[in-house]
Amino acid sequence: MGIWLELGIFGLVFVFAFWQMHDVRKAQEQTRQQRAREKAAQAAQETKTAAASAADKADKKD
Repeated sequence: MGIWLELGIFGLVFVFAFWQMHDVRKAQEQTRQQRAREKAAQAAQETKTAAASAADKADKKD
């Protein structure tokens, strides 16, 4: 009977480990998506800044 208790505990630990790995993968995917959004926003800001700078230089030449 003791073996069944041990196997049951092992099974619960195993299920818990899989559940945690699932949560870790979800968190990693969310982090990847957020970094991609931040990178895109930063690139858009740099593009906007570069365009404004080029427009200022063009205005000064006139």
